[in-house]
Amino acid sequence: MIANPVPGLPPVLIACSHGTDNAQGRRAIDAVRAGITALRPEVEVREAYVDVQEPDLVDVVASLPAGRPAVIVPLLLSVGYHVKVDIARAAASRPRTVSALPLGPDPRLARVLQQRLTEAGVDDADAVVLAAAGSSDACAVEDVAEVRAVLAELRTGRVGAGFGSKAVPSVPDAVEALRTGSGRRVAVASYLLAPGYFHDQLATAGADVVSAPLLPSPLIAEIALSRYDDAVERLLVGVPHGSSSGAAGCDRPCRAQVSSCVRSGAARVD
Repeated sequence: MIANPVPGLPPVLIACSHGTDNAQGRRAIDAVRAGITALRPEVEVREAYVDVQEPDLVDVVASLPAGRPAVIVPLLLSVGYHVKVDIARAAASRPRTVSALPLGPDPRLARVLQQRLTEAGVDDADAVVLAAAGSSDACAVEDVAEVRAVLAELRTGRVGAGFGSKAVPSVPDAVEALRTGSGRRVAVASYLLAPGYFHDQLATAGADVVSAPLLPSPLIAEIALSRYDDAVERLLVGVPHGSSSGAAGCDRPCRAQVSSCVRSGAARVD
């Protein structure tokens, strides 16, 4: 059990997912919210989405009781447009509301990825492509790179990264690059939360095997609560609403390539 960082009535936790038309994917995200509630029953958890599904995040934030603090927890694996614009704008629209950081990067996610590869019958020495949805945001790409590095430490085989869209290399190109000159099988590690369009596309990437998405895993709810707790601490010290980080700065290599950084307190709300 993760300890409650504040006495009394805690801030509302808005579990904000992308949204999907895939029924199995919807059930997986529903289970994450249920897992959060099981770990922290005293916290009010509300569902919200930035695309595809209802209720829309903007409507959920607007419906909160006046004066009640709230934390938007992105059930997303990296920064990008939805975190920097949609979620940041929703947080900035209301006092005493902040957005937490996304679920990734986090070393616990790499451990789930390794578990999924093992379950799929992937040998430790096989080459692996870490397959992410993709984003044009340099910090989103850096998020994936950090998880790839941790996964590589857990394996003896080569580990690369590929993206479904907006970033390079593509998953098929990454698979081909690892296959060239290698006598090992090439597997794709699905760095996606749940089944849906992007996961379905991985079957066409030319790999020998594709692992299942991260969910179901109790670690996702635990990570979400870690993000919530960090954001609640910022609420207690009076960080301005809409901010995504209380850190004084960010020394990651992607920082110089983006106009806004959720890890340095420069959340984008334009």
